[in-house]
Parts: sequence; C-alpha cells; structure tokens
Amino acid sequence: MSAEPTRWLSAGELESWLPVGGLLLRLPAALDAQMQRDSGLSHFEYLVLANLSEAPQRTRRMSELAALANGSLSRLSHVVKRLEGRGWVERTTCPQDGRYTNAVLTEAGWEKVRQSAPGHVAAVRELVLDALSDDDLARLGDMARRIMSRIAADDAGRVAGPDGRA
Repeated sequence: MSAEPTRWLSAGELESWLPVGGLLLRLPAALDAQMQRDSGLSHFEYLVLANLSEAPQRTRRMSELAALANGSLSRLSHVVKRLEGRGWVERTTCPQDGRYTNAVLTEAGWEKVRQSAPGHVAAVRELVLDALSDDDLARLGDMARRIMSRIAADDAGRVAGPDGRA
C-alpha cells in the first residue's frame, strides 16, 4: 500500500472518467454481441483470425499474435485450440526457431474472416467511427496509444511517470 495520500478525482475528472468507464464496459460487450450474433465468434476469436489474415503467409508466432490481439498467451492458447477444432487455425513449429509455435490461418479460416469482416466493420463504424470527426478519431487513437503504453509498462513491471514514459 502506498504511503502517499489518495489523489481523489476532481468533479471535472469524475465527469470525464465515468463515461470512459462505461465505454470500457459497454463497447466490448456490444462488439462481442455483434460478432456472436452475426458470425458465431467472440470478438477475441475474430481478432485472432483477422490478425492471422493480415500476416505474411497468414502465419504468426503465438507470442506475437497474443500481443496483437491484446490477450495473454494462455488465453490465446485456449482460443486457438477452439479455432483448431473448427478447422480455422493450425499450430505448427516455427521453422526458423523450433522453440516457438506458429498459428496458421487455414483456407476455411480465411473464408470465416471474409464472411465475418463486413459485419464487424459496420459495427465499428456505427458504434465508434461515425460518432467522431477525423480530428476526434486521430486524438482518440493518440490517447489510446498513450494509455496502452502505460499499461504495457506496468505489465513489464515498470511504473510510468507523469509524462507516460517508464
């Protein structure tokens, strides 16, 4: 526990934070519901498939894929096992370094991404992009990157300073 006194949120900070907290809960749930309804996938499963579809030879190391999908290696392993069972992904030994495992998108997996992507893009546009101007979107992306860098620094056991650097 910190010896420093708690820095409580000001009225203005609280007014801004409460909608962000709601967004963090409701947007993932809305995207997941759309994916489940339209494609029978969780949003995380879709992110895994989509990230594989964009990789050279539709192949990525499992560790790299976990980072791109913003999930742990353990969570990714469970999801890839389910996707393998559906015939959408295969695991192979990395030919450059046998200590690593690659995830490979199959032709059936590629077809699943192609079928699922239009609904996902429509939901992202409807729920987020169409509500923002180009400048808003650029600022939102910048803010998200700064916050994600603090989370990554914290994940690595470092504490980010006030300027966002570890």
